[in-house]
Amino acid sequence: MMSINDDSILLFEYFTASGEKDKCIISEAEALIFSLLDDLKDYNVTVVLNESYKEIIEDYDNVTPIFINEDIISWLEKNAASFKKAIFIAAENNNSLYNITKILEENNVKIYNSSSEACYNSSDKFVSYELLYNIVPQPRTFKLKIDKVGYWKRALENLYKKWHAEKPLDDLKLIIKPLVGVDCENIKIINGIDDLDYSLEKIFLPGSRVIVQEFIEGTDISVSLLCDGSTAIPISLNKQIIDLTGDKGTYLGGQIPFESKFKDLAFKTAIKAVESIDGLKGFVGVDLVISNDEKDIEDVYVLEINSRFTTPYAGLKKIANINIGSSIIDLIDKNVDIKDLNEKIDLNGKIEFKKSGDNLVIRSI
Repeated sequence: MMSINDDSILLFEYFTASGEKDKCIISEAEALIFSLLDDLKDYNVTVVLNESYKEIIEDYDNVTPIFINEDIISWLEKNAASFKKAIFIAAENNNSLYNITKILEENNVKIYNSSSEACYNSSDKFVSYELLYNIVPQPRTFKLKIDKVGYWKRALENLYKKWHAEKPLDDLKLIIKPLVGVDCENIKIINGIDDLDYSLEKIFLPGSRVIVQEFIEGTDISVSLLCDGSTAIPISLNKQIIDLTGDKGTYLGGQIPFESKFKDLAFKTAIKAVESIDGLKGFVGVDLVISNDEKDIEDVYVLEINSRFTTPYAGLKKIANINIGSSIIDLIDKNVDIKDLNEKIDLNGKIEFKKSGDNLVIRSI
């Protein structure tokens, strides 16, 4: 068994620990983990990284590095029991977020992240849709399996006709995306009933489970929040830059903070969504859209909840007047009350973060 300081917090990020080579992915992963490492410079931290990071980590006096040459999930299965506390960064790819959280819970590690149940309920877009049904505004949503025989096409045609009949004077667009997915995910936008052809099988293999949503034209935004497991407080309203051309939904970056007359409504909606799913803790993000349609009943719709650190954290670190990482530790350790923290939060400046080639560029604007 490893000899680990009892006060040490295990810290890792999925891609930088597992040796991911895709530079597009690594640029965001590095921005997040080094932001969190810097926030926790007053704590004893044990960080797990792939061996390719040996030289980079030498600058941190408070850090005990562990370099591995295997997948982080395999490593955790063998070593998680050696730790008492952990905070980590991971996405929903291949259920990694849920699986990592579950391993830590089963080894009685105190985590400064959302519970495995909350991760599951947020990662599965239809489960979260059902949990939030009639609580916050959401686009009409349907779950579908791309079966080998092709029955999905008839189901989709019937759904399109049904939804169009409900609002016959409006143009109806649909967006189809994976049931569990993240940035750069496969998507298909249906502009009309003539688009409902078998090309969907080229994007989603037979057996895939997808969700079909009414496409809301508008401004893509997100709200970043801190949560103690029951109460959520908003840190910022963020503008999202998303490219939906072709058959990919690519997250290109964003701006923090974003000024909008719907800011208070977006905050209120995001808080209600987060507090309606048990076990959300630490840094949490809610993706929303501000509708362009003045005839629309609602102004702001919830698209999904991210029960994890998201890219805006790296930008917020530069303009927030609180230390977000240490505030998460204090919140979950009950050393600070979330309502007191809410009164202290302020943002000084404006940040833009954009993908530029394989790099994530974060700058003041």
